[in-house]
Amino acid sequence: MPAEGTPTRVVIAEDEAIIRLDLKEILISAGYDVVGETARGDEAVTLVDQHRPDLVILDIKMPGMDGVRAAREITRRHRVAVMVLTAFSQRDLIEEARDAGVAAYLVKPFRREELLPAVADVLARCRQTWAIDEEVEHADAASRDGDIAEDKIATRRIVEEAKSVLMDRHGMQEPTAFGFIQRTAMQTRARMRDVARRVVAGELQP
Repeated sequence: MPAEGTPTRVVIAEDEAIIRLDLKEILISAGYDVVGETARGDEAVTLVDQHRPDLVILDIKMPGMDGVRAAREITRRHRVAVMVLTAFSQRDLIEEARDAGVAAYLVKPFRREELLPAVADVLARCRQTWAIDEEVEHADAASRDGDIAEDKIATRRIVEEAKSVLMDRHGMQEPTAFGFIQRTAMQTRARMRDVARRVVAGELQP
């Protein structure tokens, strides 16, 4: 992810020029850095390889390669947040898109008031997931035990449960709740899943 103070880098792939222009203008006006844009799915994959953005916005239906296949190629190669744009008639493709690594979707036509919160949300959720995954990978590599894939899933689940507890019992917003878990883990040199278990059990409170 970008260093603090550095704009979030975005690649846009949308075959309708007017929608692509709207996306670009909205994102730039909100402080994002649009580093690449295209009307084709295959070119989107190439642009991500070249620019290594933080976020990719893909239309579902594009020439060259559809958004689902492009998302699968992109997430296989890079750790990047992926959002897809879909029409109402394409809602049946959402499940397939999720399996391809898509973190969120937005239904067209959309408004600025819908796009920007959705972008902020998907970036925040992906950053949390990556932080958990990196911790698990580092810990399991050091101990050389356990199934890393299963460990990631288990850690994500208990952290989600702990976030819910902090939000319900202490009125925290989701980013604040995750920050408390992550910060406590770093300060106590514990794993996030162990901190999360203590939160869920009521042994640890902010």
